[in-house]
Amino acid sequence: MNDRSESGSVAYVVLLALVAALGGLLFGYDTAVISGATEFLKQKFSLDENWEGWTAACTLLGCMFGAGMAGALSDRFGRKKTMLLAAVLFALSALGAALPRSLNEFVIARMIGGLGIGIASMMSPMYIAEVSPSRIRGRLVSVNQFAIIFGMLVVYFVNAYIARRGGGDAQDWNIHYGWRWMFGSGVLPAFLFFVLLFLVPESPRWLVSRGQADRAESILARIGGRAHAEREIVEIRDAISLETGSFRQLLAPRMRLPLLIGIGLAVLQQITGINIVLYYAPKIFASTGLKITDAIGHTVLVGAVNLFFTVIAIWVVDRIGRKPLLLIASAGMGISLFLLGEAFRREQFEGPRVLILVLAYVASFAIAMGPVVWVVIAEIFPTGIRGRAMAVATMCLWFACFMVTQTFPRMLKHLGGSTFFIYAVICAVCFVFVAVLVPETKGKSLEEIERGWMRHESR
Repeated sequence: MNDRSESGSVAYVVLLALVAALGGLLFGYDTAVISGATEFLKQKFSLDENWEGWTAACTLLGCMFGAGMAGALSDRFGRKKTMLLAAVLFALSALGAALPRSLNEFVIARMIGGLGIGIASMMSPMYIAEVSPSRIRGRLVSVNQFAIIFGMLVVYFVNAYIARRGGGDAQDWNIHYGWRWMFGSGVLPAFLFFVLLFLVPESPRWLVSRGQADRAESILARIGGRAHAEREIVEIRDAISLETGSFRQLLAPRMRLPLLIGIGLAVLQQITGINIVLYYAPKIFASTGLKITDAIGHTVLVGAVNLFFTVIAIWVVDRIGRKPLLLIASAGMGISLFLLGEAFRREQFEGPRVLILVLAYVASFAIAMGPVVWVVIAEIFPTGIRGRAMAVATMCLWFACFMVTQTFPRMLKHLGGSTFFIYAVICAVCFVFVAVLVPETKGKSLEEIERGWMRHESR
């Protein structure tokens, strides 16, 4: 089958998705780089549990502000320019975190990176959703989650390589220099993202909202063919004519349910515990008696499993649907966390028990709670206020992530295995939330989903 035909070019839209997904790669790279550096930072700056949590969580404050800024910036200046800003912030953060003269300078640099993460976490899936035909939109938006996980896996390998580079005196070398190289390595993918963004067009839906329908139609024709473009332009115009694009419209009656679903899924994605595993995997493994360098090596397995099951999610999300995958993930995560809590409570660390349970949890997350949550959040909001609505949901996501990351070291210290029981209960809540409230959006255009909310309001 030829990629370019009356139906447009599949290769072209995949290229657009891959470039935008580099924002996801940087999101994963920048959030996970701390996992290999935490123990060395702790010794370098003599950090207690509060400061240890803060060095990881300070980035997330930046994420909240970045997500909040991204909605207004993207609606005013466009999706593409906002992603370019994220690339610049990533590069500045990598350099600043690698070369701080004090702990305060390190924290500021990481918060700048958080701004970039917050922007990219919202803009990349939004851009992909807005350029993708409905028949493959789920898979292409899920590519962003694949890129996030791939970025994490890459930095796990980078961290493991750097951590072993000091030879016989590796610990001392890592405390003084290794962690600097870990953070500084992020400059390269940030530069690549910045350059490649000049090859992609602006979002056609944003162009229509700014009265540039001819440019939008040209882009849509290249994506899906001329008939697809003409049909999409009409639907986008009709949808935008009903929207004011203001924050006040977020409070309109027909927005209450999609906003509740968007915020609920965003928060549940974080408070079901994924970042306690991704950020603190070396700490979890080290608490079973492993040396820190071996614990960092185990973290590579976490990244590999995350990547593998994200690929499976990409393959099945447009076949099975969003809702069934979310239910499977919630159940699998809850069971894994409960058994992990039991292992810690009974101190059953022999063999690969803890590693297997952590990998089972990550696999369950990767099959849906990672990629599919972003798919649903990118789909359910109307075009005219998608930027602002996604900003609210993403800000809530990063606030939840901040709270989890800030509190986990103290919870693990004082509660031990009971910490994982708490997150298992939250997974059960997530299962009920999805079963009762989340609709199936498989195979529907963004405008069809929007009309569905209007019908729901009229009942």
